Amino acid sequence: MPVVTLTTDFGLRDPYVAEMKGVMLGLAPELRFVDITHDIASHDVVGGALALEAAVAYFPAGTVHLAVVDPGVGTARRGLVVTTADAAFVAPDNGLLTPLLARGGWRAFELSAPEFRRPYVSRTFHGRDVFAPAAAHLARGVAPERFGAAVADPVRVPWPEVHAVGGAVAGAVLHVDRFGNLVTSIAADAVEALGAAVTILIAGRRLPLVGTYADLPLGAAGGLIGSSNRLEVAVREGSAAAVLKARRGTPVAVSPTTPRKSTTTKTRRR
Repeated sequence: MPVVTLTTDFGLRDPYVAEMKGVMLGLAPELRFVDITHDIASHDVVGGALALEAAVAYFPAGTVHLAVVDPGVGTARRGLVVTTADAAFVAPDNGLLTPLLARGGWRAFELSAPEFRRPYVSRTFHGRDVFAPAAAHLARGVAPERFGAAVADPVRVPWPEVHAVGGAVAGAVLHVDRFGNLVTSIAADAVEALGAAVTILIAGRRLPLVGTYADLPLGAAGGLIGSSNRLEVAVREGSAAAVLKARRGTPVAVSPTTPRKSTTTKTRRR
């Protein structure tokens, strides 16, 4: 059975997610849904892009990923179908697919064919009336070329990069998770390349690198390689975001730990 994932900023208090699923089931009753998250902060395109990037690698080939974080709903912004060797994506063309596009090997098509949307399209709910029908048709095997013209220039949002700075690597906080952990743009291999002993510099603090949260004393801060294979900064059983007053965009650097010189002095024999 085809799998469709959903990533939105709709929350679950209102019926929006259920309406999207209802439309898709009306077209393809055999669909299986997986909710990646509906708790993206309102209008946070970068947050949606990060959630999608973190999750897609764990789904089987052929999965259709439907992502709707769409502050430009009802405007002239395009809708997209994007396909790769392993998956397909349906989303507004507003940068939500930036990490995917950076990897290459994709094809993109505009969602313009009227036969693959609902007869009446609300200008305030394209998630239900445009993107959900497209995802269902795509999961049923409709060729991506049938949705509209090829798109060579999908919108991309600025993405934090990692820079080498004098023997260190510098990046930034990308995401604050619900525990207050700070997920950074610095990948595990960039940290490993600096050697076994490194120091993390963030918010004026110098922190150690540990293996897991419990390696830190209660309430202490440190860095570790998280499940997304990125450097994270955490406070054991606390919030690193609150303790360090950090948020998305806060600079982070990792440098080799310089061994301290011995302070022992030799006594000259008389």
